Amino acid sequence: MQILAPPAVASRTKFASCLHSKLCIVLVGLAIRLAVVGFLYPDQMDPSRNHWHFAFENGKIADSIVQGHGFGSPLFGNTGPTAWLTPVYPYLIAGVFVIFGTYSTASALVLLSLQSLISALTGLPVFFVARKTFGDRVALFSGWAWALFPLGIYWPAERIWPTWLATLLLTLLFLMTLYFERPVGWGAWIGYGLLWGFTALTEPIVLTVLPVMLGWIGFRLYQQKERWFVPLAVASLTIIVSVSPWFVRNYEVFHRFIPFRDGMGLELRIGNNGDTSYWAGASLGSALAEKIGPWHNDAEWQKYKQIGEIAYMEENKEKAVAFIRANPRWFAVVSVRRFVFIWTHFWSFSHYYLEQEPDDPVNVVFNTLFTLLTLIGLRRSLRINKPVTTLYALVFLFFPVVFYFTHVEVYFRRQIDPMMLVLAVYGVLGFGRLQQTPVPAATPPLSATVPLA
Repeated sequence: MQILAPPAVASRTKFASCLHSKLCIVLVGLAIRLAVVGFLYPDQMDPSRNHWHFAFENGKIADSIVQGHGFGSPLFGNTGPTAWLTPVYPYLIAGVFVIFGTYSTASALVLLSLQSLISALTGLPVFFVARKTFGDRVALFSGWAWALFPLGIYWPAERIWPTWLATLLLTLLFLMTLYFERPVGWGAWIGYGLLWGFTALTEPIVLTVLPVMLGWIGFRLYQQKERWFVPLAVASLTIIVSVSPWFVRNYEVFHRFIPFRDGMGLELRIGNNGDTSYWAGASLGSALAEKIGPWHNDAEWQKYKQIGEIAYMEENKEKAVAFIRANPRWFAVVSVRRFVFIWTHFWSFSHYYLEQEPDDPVNVVFNTLFTLLTLIGLRRSLRINKPVTTLYALVFLFFPVVFYFTHVEVYFRRQIDPMMLVLAVYGVLGFGRLQQTPVPAATPPLSATVPLA
């Protein structure tokens, strides 16, 4: 005779099964993000400035592609070819425009939903990164923490931008790096290089940690007396080959070497011009009457059209460098302020600033707590696995460096949030039952490695 479980017991069993399911983590994360999209997608439909808020420069370049003008015109008119952005996301948006309509409601919903899916799927590498470094329990909590992570929910549903795809790709690269400390096949090294190349053409800022990850792999292989130079050379050559078509295109179009983007001069000037009223420098919420950049200043826009993109970026670079040389102390102080902003979200509590950002006190508390928990997890991790802890620390150290010296935005640094979240979860669990998690056998502690000769 078959004994049926009571409904309550069956429900609890299903719930417990879902809690331990990676598929449930992704689906719950996706459902939450899609719900937020339902509230935020109308923001993309503002028709002012020819739908500027709809993906900004990415949307303009995508529109140019759809109209048959090629990869160009990143602002408000047909200004010809551009190297303002790298190609992956504008072409992705262009593909959506072709199918669902340029600047249409359907395109907005598709793109924001796709970004929500990308963000939800990031929970999978988060889970596996945590499991590789700290075990199953931390992996489960980390996966759910990402599904419910406010910054991972809000931003992909609010802004059409390549950051969210780059976040998934960088987390995958971090996971692969952890596994590559042991010898792997040549196909894996080539795949690693191709993924780096694709990620760089999505958002070049990730390249700040490429030397860190390759160097860490090489050092770990060297410690174990494994072959390291040739595999790293294969990966590096694959990266170069995969990005070179974009370099060639830029040289043929602009007759000069432009590796990825040409906008560093403008980025530098936005944050280095004497204005500290706002974190974005003389842009957006700045107190200056004349904002820097062609987005919000008609005189700047006219100059961009008149002298062309390359000359415009060079002129901004010259102005920024001249200002920094004339004001080294100001530059040093503001660079420190940008460092603080990246890790705490604090810029100012002045009356003017809070009028622009009334929610900042809450954001400062959340981001500061997140950073502190990450540091706690990093410290606890150091006790059980110095090599892996070093990799985490180096990624956190090097990734935001460019932002300290140019300017900051509220969505900067999001690409390393998944790795920070893993450590934050580990730090939180360390206060309770989890004091020290055994290190997975594939990642021996430093004392177990072969010492340097």
